[in-house]
Amino acid sequence: MSLIVRQKYLDKVKPFIDKKLIKVFVGQRRVGKSYLMKLCSHYILSQKPDANIIFIDKELYEFDNITDYHSLISYVNKNIAEKKSNYLFIDEVQEIADFEKALRHFQNKNTIDIYCTGSNGDILSGELASLLSGRYIKIDVFSLSFREFLTFHNLEDSMEALQKYLKWGGLPYLMNLEKQDEVIFDYLSNILSTIVYKDVIHRYNIRNVEFFDRLIHYIAANIGNLISAKKVSDYLKSQKVNIAPRVVLNYLHYLQKAFLIYKVKRIDIHSKKVFEINDKYFFEDWGLRNALLGFKNFSVPDIIENVVFTHLNFLGYSVKVGILNNLEIDFVAENSKGTIYVQVAYLIVNEKVKQREFGNLLMIKDNYPKYVVSLDNVPISSYKGIVHLNLHEFLKLEVL
Repeated sequence: MSLIVRQKYLDKVKPFIDKKLIKVFVGQRRVGKSYLMKLCSHYILSQKPDANIIFIDKELYEFDNITDYHSLISYVNKNIAEKKSNYLFIDEVQEIADFEKALRHFQNKNTIDIYCTGSNGDILSGELASLLSGRYIKIDVFSLSFREFLTFHNLEDSMEALQKYLKWGGLPYLMNLEKQDEVIFDYLSNILSTIVYKDVIHRYNIRNVEFFDRLIHYIAANIGNLISAKKVSDYLKSQKVNIAPRVVLNYLHYLQKAFLIYKVKRIDIHSKKVFEINDKYFFEDWGLRNALLGFKNFSVPDIIENVVFTHLNFLGYSVKVGILNNLEIDFVAENSKGTIYVQVAYLIVNEKVKQREFGNLLMIKDNYPKYVVSLDNVPISSYKGIVHLNLHEFLKLEVL
């Protein structure tokens, strides 16, 4: 079986192979976590051809009898090979009741190297966090980057390819479908329904499905805008739906747990104080957002900020919205190497827009790198120390 290597993730895993740490891939359904586990197993076999791989996929019927940690331990014990290196891969491990007890059992025996995936943020909270504290490494998995999109779809690097990426998003399975908007969006709509109903409505026993559906549409239509639970509640009241802000917050939290959306808090650039209300929300995969609203309503300006946010996530940054006096900096992105500031615009069409987008960044008096990202074909190379990047080039960067 030939697999396209997602090198960034394989490089993250390599240092921990055969180490006494559970490797946990977390992320939204269909972003490629199962694929990455197969990639890891193929890499292990390339290094150790006689390795014993035990692969459990909870989405397949043949593994339906593995329902709790007892049956998991029993199955693995029957399949462990003596005098060989054993590797256990469990896809969608959260479908197995009390799975963390089995993982701790095998880790304590130190007879098998463990890898698993999860599509819910609760997988690394509560009991698992306490039982396996310091015993696992979390690997966040995101939709395909633009470079990966080109590789998976066998496309030449072009503006046409970028337009497809902006419209369809980065779910890996799209590579197997006919490259027609109607086909792609039908698939995306089905994936969205699976996430919403299986990972949210069913998991959290949500009864007011109609309101929940309206809430998701509201978030999709307000990408990049400041949102508060009260603002959403007031809007829904205007639509004759009476929902308390607390319920709105709970439902938004459930959507985050399913990795469908991310909440991005605001931070005061001077004081570093994090504000508690008025956050921004972005989709993990904007293709799902586009499918939700319908491809006939697709508009590039509406999703550029989401695409930039997701790429910053992919590059390993922790991202917030910056506040400087009464000005907004779209993204304050931090990693172990430092901070960068990113302002996002559709097009720098005139001097007024240029002064606004660059001017906000010029008000920041530290020496961290500052960028303006837009869709302009011919970006200004630099303006008073601020780098102007075309979105096309920005999305191909591996390091900022």
